[in-house]
Amino acid sequence: MQASLTAYDRLNAWMSASVTLKLLSIGLLLVLLLIPSSMVEGLITERAQNRDAATAEISSQWGGAQLVLGPVLVLPYTARLTDEKGNVSEVVRYLSLLPDTLATTGTLAPERRHRGIYEAVVYRAALRVRGSFQAPPLADLGVPAAAVRWSEAFVAVGISDMKGIRNVLALRWDGRARGFEPGVPSADVLPFGSAPTATTQVATVVNERERYSKYQDGAERDSPGAAASGLNVLVPLPDETALTRRHTFAFDLDLNGSTGLLLAPLGRQTTLHLSAPWADPSFIGAFLPARRTVTPAQFAADWRVLHLNRNYPQHWRSDGDRPSVDASTFGVRLLVPVNEYQKTMRAAKYALLPLTLTFLIFFFVEVLNRRRIHPFQYILVGLALVIFYVLLLALSEQMPFDAAYGLAALVTVGLVTAYAAASFRQRRLTGATAGVLALVYGFLFVVLQLQDYALLVGSLGLVVVLGAVMFLSRNVDWYNPAPAPAQS
Repeated sequence: MQASLTAYDRLNAWMSASVTLKLLSIGLLLVLLLIPSSMVEGLITERAQNRDAATAEISSQWGGAQLVLGPVLVLPYTARLTDEKGNVSEVVRYLSLLPDTLATTGTLAPERRHRGIYEAVVYRAALRVRGSFQAPPLADLGVPAAAVRWSEAFVAVGISDMKGIRNVLALRWDGRARGFEPGVPSADVLPFGSAPTATTQVATVVNERERYSKYQDGAERDSPGAAASGLNVLVPLPDETALTRRHTFAFDLDLNGSTGLLLAPLGRQTTLHLSAPWADPSFIGAFLPARRTVTPAQFAADWRVLHLNRNYPQHWRSDGDRPSVDASTFGVRLLVPVNEYQKTMRAAKYALLPLTLTFLIFFFVEVLNRRRIHPFQYILVGLALVIFYVLLLALSEQMPFDAAYGLAALVTVGLVTAYAAASFRQRRLTGATAGVLALVYGFLFVVLQLQDYALLVGSLGLVVVLGAVMFLSRNVDWYNPAPAPAQS
């Protein structure tokens, strides 16, 4: 019995004094603490999904992201088809003609709407659309004049979410007012395009990006080639001679929308002027404004696009390829400046840094001062550091992110420092623990504010940390880290 007790004592003494075993234990604890850290990232994504759902609910009631297509002059014509048995049948097809000039002037009146703690931006757009058509001879378009149904010619306009229309639309064709009717006889008379994709909180959290200029990810957008809903108005033409003359058009559109507004450059020369009392616009799509002015109170932007800048023609037939405008649309998206979920997710990705440095402090205290620290104490400190991100997430939903970060860091540093003071019972060691944690959270805050230089600053910070650890441990004899306490 005495021999077995002595062997146990020796094993216990070796386990208590073994630096290698202590380092392995700390490494295992760090790995285990990454599990709750990953759960925190899942919680951030879930909260971002809740915000997206609230934003989608607001948009569904007010009006979604808007894409305006048109106007397009459409000529129905009769085509004769012969089947394999020689039977002849007639079908109606359509020739779509794009305008020669297209000028749009608009103002956006943004509003902030709330669902609980979540905020979304909606707008009311007042658009004045002007331009002209001047079609080439039908012989150049592959359609015989005798087949055209001149009395059924119409102008079509596409709007991605028609429930956002707020006024009765009337087209002034050559100075004469004509009322629009909902729908178009065939989707092929309009090019297909997708409305602005909502910059969802989930997307920014997962992909850590704040803005984009083109649509890249099919998961974020509507189904490819989603057709805009259409309006039509009859503009009867007497003959081909009347078609080739210059025709002017104009209409005013009062439109509700959310997230963003896009237009397609359908004219040989397309111009757009947009302004709004909003300080954080994101100019999206294929073309940036030729001129723009952004102040803390408003923005104004002007675009000018030629038909040579896009990859589809000025006309097409419904029996041919229907063009897509997605690669050429342009416009603006209204940003909500604070993106607390994206910043919190970025902070959570650095969770290993404060965990490692805090555990290193406890390790050096234990090795160099012969103060035994139980693994359970390491776990408690680690959980306190992980809870920092939960606290940051909860606070950032109620206040600005910077204030939430400062408050969460203050609570966490205070909690760990108080526990270290009770464990170490030395002011110098407790002060060192508080100082290192304050430096870590301060450094992390700086990295979160950076975009282009985050990797550079983060790498330099890690080099400095590693250098400090190497300097402080340069004289340690790791086979005998500290002399055993003297026996009384």
